[in-house]
Amino acid sequence: MNGSAMDRVDYQTAPSRYKHWKLKFDGPVATLLADFDENAGLMPGYKLKLNSYDLGVDIELNDAVNRIRFERPEVRAVVISSARERVFCSGANIFMLGVSSHSWKVNFCKFTNETRNGLEDSSKHEGLKFLAAVNGSCAGGGYELALACDEILLIDDRSSAVSLPEVPLLGVLPGTGGLTRLTDKRHVRHDLADVFCTTSEGVRGEKALNWRLVDAIAKPAQFAAAVSERALALAATSDRPSSAKGVALTPIERTIEADALRYSHVTVAIDRAARAATFTVKGPSGGEPRDIAAIEAQGAAWYPLALARELEDAILSMRTNELDIGVWLINTEGDVEAALALDATLDALKGHWLARETIGYLRRTFSRLDVTSRSLFALVDEGSCFAGTLMELALACDRIYHLALPGGKNRAPEVALSAANFRDYPMASGQSRLGRRFYDEKPALEGLKANIGRPLDAEAAFALGLATRIPDDIDWADEIRIAVEERASMSPDALTALEANLRFDGPETLATRVFGRLTAWQNWIFQRPNAVGDKGALKVYGKGEKAAFDWNRV
Repeated sequence: MNGSAMDRVDYQTAPSRYKHWKLKFDGPVATLLADFDENAGLMPGYKLKLNSYDLGVDIELNDAVNRIRFERPEVRAVVISSARERVFCSGANIFMLGVSSHSWKVNFCKFTNETRNGLEDSSKHEGLKFLAAVNGSCAGGGYELALACDEILLIDDRSSAVSLPEVPLLGVLPGTGGLTRLTDKRHVRHDLADVFCTTSEGVRGEKALNWRLVDAIAKPAQFAAAVSERALALAATSDRPSSAKGVALTPIERTIEADALRYSHVTVAIDRAARAATFTVKGPSGGEPRDIAAIEAQGAAWYPLALARELEDAILSMRTNELDIGVWLINTEGDVEAALALDATLDALKGHWLARETIGYLRRTFSRLDVTSRSLFALVDEGSCFAGTLMELALACDRIYHLALPGGKNRAPEVALSAANFRDYPMASGQSRLGRRFYDEKPALEGLKANIGRPLDAEAAFALGLATRIPDDIDWADEIRIAVEERASMSPDALTALEANLRFDGPETLATRVFGRLTAWQNWIFQRPNAVGDKGALKVYGKGEKAAFDWNRV
């Protein structure tokens, strides 16, 4: 499976098209049942046996959780369980990994990480809680999904176990944060974690509870009642509304062309010769509703929600389907004042569940930019509206180019900050992007806060540290062209490592460690012969052959 040769991956789906998940609702509790169709893998060459998953399974999971967030605001807790007897989830499909290109494996693991991190993000910020009701064997990525939940309840039937068998069986590591969540989140003692992660048969029952691998166990006869009790207890800790009208996530309107993606508010134009793409985000019109009734009437067409959905789809599509487009130029079009007015509306309504969920969707979408292995340059030119929430697009970039023009307000492009830039869109490190940019140094941040709401031209932005370069109109086109050409000529591997190091220079958190460690091991273990060589563990798995290892420690 290679991104340049395969059919285009589509990240849009809907419950009527699900092949792998079943959704049920009962008051404040929703249940997501894993029932993966083994014959409905996203690509040919493998079967999703024993509830093993591929990218298609997680695309549906991401969609289902978003629908719970927006369409069912009365849901306060989500139970993730299995429709199969004696099997919860056996993890990522090994045969899929064995036939996939390195780039496919990396993008697959990144998306599944984002989906699991999204569960924790929703629990922390929006009060949507998650319970893993492990009603059968739970291995590898299946256990990693459980680890991302607030609580894990394991059936105590003398056979069901939790395990992370990647090291002994496959010669790789758990790819969606398993090791990090064992230690950093669940505080499993490191020697017990060492035993656990090198034992292929896993741990069950009382031992799993004593080792902190699960939060509770229940005998089969009491399991259903225990699931209901713990789900309702989690729901009681949530402040999501008990009665509110949801917003239907209608299909995203888009046009896919050979060298472009077109949405209502986002356009992506691809320059294949330059190996670059220009993302243009249209700002709000200025006529957006300011009261919640009018916003609810707009539903999924409400500008910030529509933008979050379109931008997410564009980012995911470009990441998976356009591997050789290494430079993304981020631009905006619109009115700075209208963008600031939108932020004022979001701020005034942030106590309402819909505004809060929309801010959360934007936060997670901006975070997808942070961990995207592409060079990101923001272009603040004529007609731009990098202001408030939209300024996050520029702050997520590796560089900001701001066109310097004479002639006053009618010509010179300006940027502006709002209070949202300091609090509403934290990165995985927990910092705002402004905090990351200025190392949380108080004088710099106080100077920025003093300019909240003030349009800043190139010289003013540069003085405050909000621009990398400020070419004038004579030099603008050449400087951008040279910057793109230089970037595109450099090693993509080195750039990916460079950008990841520079983007996450702040304090470590669970999320930064998950992504940092994932990137390190993927780009080492996933390319070593012990894992992916002709006799590597991933290649010979299920064939009755023994892996041939190079025993040198290097």
